[in-house]
Amino acid sequence: MNLHEHQAKTLFKSYSLPTSNFFVAEKYEQAKELARKLNVSKWVVKAQVHAGGRGKAGGVEIVDNLDDVEAFAKKWLGKNLITYQTDKEGQPVSSILIEECTEILSEFYLGVVVDRSSKSIVVMASPQGGVNIEEVAEKTPENIYKASVKIDQGPSKDDALSLAKGLNLNKNQTEQFIKIFKNLTKLFIEKDLALVEINPLVIDENQNLKCLDGKISVDSNALFRQEDMKSLRDTSQEELRELKASEWDLNYVSLDGEIGCMVNGAGLAMATMDIIEISGGFPANFLDVGGGVNQKSVAEAFKIILSDDNVKVILINIFGGIVKCDVVAEGIISAVKEVGVNIPIVVRLKGNNADVAQSMLTDSELNIVFDSDLSNAAEKAVELSR
Repeated sequence: MNLHEHQAKTLFKSYSLPTSNFFVAEKYEQAKELARKLNVSKWVVKAQVHAGGRGKAGGVEIVDNLDDVEAFAKKWLGKNLITYQTDKEGQPVSSILIEECTEILSEFYLGVVVDRSSKSIVVMASPQGGVNIEEVAEKTPENIYKASVKIDQGPSKDDALSLAKGLNLNKNQTEQFIKIFKNLTKLFIEKDLALVEINPLVIDENQNLKCLDGKISVDSNALFRQEDMKSLRDTSQEELRELKASEWDLNYVSLDGEIGCMVNGAGLAMATMDIIEISGGFPANFLDVGGGVNQKSVAEAFKIILSDDNVKVILINIFGGIVKCDVVAEGIISAVKEVGVNIPIVVRLKGNNADVAQSMLTDSELNIVFDSDLSNAAEKAVELSR
């Protein structure tokens, strides 16, 4: 679950991470008065959406008069912002961040992610801030410094000092960085985060460190114990099919292809998508219906897949382990009749009672093609999609 920048910065403040003073306007009539309260002569105004590239798309401006603050808010509130990270429709702007303008002397990158291989979190810092960290990793990987933090041990001062050295900070800034390092990892662990990025972390005109931007992703699997974080969810920023899938505990990601996929298990779903591409086709989605496949979840999965007009055929790939294949087949038949699917369906079932399931699908007289071999099933789906 992603947060808006203003939500991230509010969390930063609660963990004593240095940020600019700011207000958030949800109506353009509020903007001028909120900007005046900051008591500065220059402001940064930012459209709040869950996407990068806002600046290049006109969603970030530096202004030096109150009328321009109001004009920016009036321009974007209630509109959609399109960036290189959104689809062609863009994302709706429901709020504007208004903050004091900071004079920047230096820019750095600071981020925290989960590293499952080492069962720790990794703090990354780079003297090349303000650009995509992926570009730095590709072109100048030597400029990325890392420190692993074990959750049961917490952050160490030595790790913080090592990163501060890589950023070439002076003594006072190093002391500030040690506090940032400690509080940022504390925030990450206590709030069950999956990602934090501060890009840029800057040295301001007073030679102090400041978190000038903030991106936070929360581990959705931990929301059951993070009620305060759960309340920050903005569903208007989520793709409609993905949002609908989450309501039924289905893991769905929309893609650009023409073959709809319905699979149980994330690993099997990824393998299915690979085989579709090897066969010359393109998946329209990632959809993991999980281990507890039943008629209702299958029906909802069909509805979500069919809401994508690009889908020409559906490939179902289910391994019957915990769930029996005949139960899945019954669910498929009932769901197809309920939903009214009018495109071809290719089904591959393997495992418990697969032979019974095949007979049920064959006898159903529905537009269903059965094949127990995944490669063959994928090739048939690609052929039918054409």
